[in-house]
Amino acid sequence: MTQGDATQLVQILIFGGRGDLARRKLVPAIASLARRPQGGAQLQVVGIGRSGMSDDAFRAWLRGFPQQGHAEAFDAIAPQVHYRSADVQDLASLAKLRAEVDALAGGAEVARLCYLALEPRLFASAVTLLSESGIVHRHRSEDRGYRRVIIEKPFGHDLASAHALNEAVQRVLNEHQVLRIDHYLGKETVQNLLGFRFHNAIFEPVWNRHHVELVQITVAETLGVEEGRAAYYDGTGALRDVLQNHMLQVLALVAMEPPASLDAEALRNQKVEVLRALRLPDPEEVARSSVRARYGPGAAQRGYLDEVGVAEDSTTETYVALRAEINNWRWRGVPFLLRHGKRLPKRFTEVQVQFRMPPLQLFNRPPDMSDAEFDRALHNGALCLIRPNVLTIGIQPRETIGLSFGVKQPGPEMIMAPAALAFDYRERFDDAPPDAYERLLQDAIAGDATLFLRSDEIEASWRYCDAVRTAWSEHGAVPLHEYPAGTWGPAAADELFRGCEGGWTRG
Repeated sequence: MTQGDATQLVQILIFGGRGDLARRKLVPAIASLARRPQGGAQLQVVGIGRSGMSDDAFRAWLRGFPQQGHAEAFDAIAPQVHYRSADVQDLASLAKLRAEVDALAGGAEVARLCYLALEPRLFASAVTLLSESGIVHRHRSEDRGYRRVIIEKPFGHDLASAHALNEAVQRVLNEHQVLRIDHYLGKETVQNLLGFRFHNAIFEPVWNRHHVELVQITVAETLGVEEGRAAYYDGTGALRDVLQNHMLQVLALVAMEPPASLDAEALRNQKVEVLRALRLPDPEEVARSSVRARYGPGAAQRGYLDEVGVAEDSTTETYVALRAEINNWRWRGVPFLLRHGKRLPKRFTEVQVQFRMPPLQLFNRPPDMSDAEFDRALHNGALCLIRPNVLTIGIQPRETIGLSFGVKQPGPEMIMAPAALAFDYRERFDDAPPDAYERLLQDAIAGDATLFLRSDEIEASWRYCDAVRTAWSEHGAVPLHEYPAGTWGPAAADELFRGCEGGWTRG
């Protein structure tokens, strides 16, 4: 927004306003944003659901969410929070809603942001009817009176459905009006991958296949499918629920080439190039390079098949591990090991960049072992040497960066011991980073699409995951393992490290 926008009213319509996402994440984030300047904009919130509710009842329901500091922030914006009933599948209902939200704007030149916190099956029809009702419309101007739509994940359930949804949206809106959200991209440490890589020149010369042995990305969860999620999850699974979006986005930020600028299109162009360069595995490669599993009973916890809402004959995976490869000049031959699982012992999300060992091992060698014996022992895994350099980027629950290296132990012998440099966001900046939704909503209001997904990004991610999923379903070469709840998953996943030293991080 330009400097002349001091009286700009931004009206945020939350479709699915009575849902858990609106109460736990969206309204607290908007309340926090309202406490600090947004280019002079005033924020007005309208929750929208099919059932009727008064403004006061809606405010009381929102205020009841027990988040630290939320009540005070919410009280400040409460007079600008409203509720209206409407059915996103009914054009007449939306036409009535348009008249009501226009009236709420008080005659001001309103900018409108529509957040679709709806069931994914409703996205295409909702956008179409929002356009036909006049609540949103195609436009080129990004100044006053803009119309933008935020679409929650999942954006499609495979490549064909994602492409169809993109086409439906682009029939009524321009691409710059559509903001496909992935809340992982709002996390400070995910964003810091850009700054860390492209501001610190010491890493760029070694950020390639010549110096990096492997990259592993882990999203580990302790929860299963509680809170009524089983009905949705059983038709989705770990590959489509987390790996296709969150993990491939992180992979793209780790592996992308430097953009010419921080302009949204320049940055997203480079991410798309990485996702397009992912080698699409054939069925034989999928059998060698993927592991799928589900949690069974363990540690006083139910197995997946015992969860309420899971089909008795379900073959849905709650754990996936993949060995991916990027076919480009920088990364050819470097394994990218991706792992996500539910009911694991610890909750964390982490990226590890594992650098190659020095070409000649001078230290910590067993005495009286010849070079040939030493090389054979290394090759067979009989020796466990200190790996000098691993860069670890913690995304959650703590947002950290660590770099390991070797130092000489005190004493007469040349024995190397591990040491580390560490950075913690909370310790350094004396505060927790802002919530991811707060950052993303701020960018949506400002029209900055850098941290949102473009249509070709979505489709490139689905193209890769569809190749894996098709091989799973059509060829039967990848068995569905089972691991006890509360453990680190099937041992078969360790085999994905073939030809490389090390193992899966445990946070």
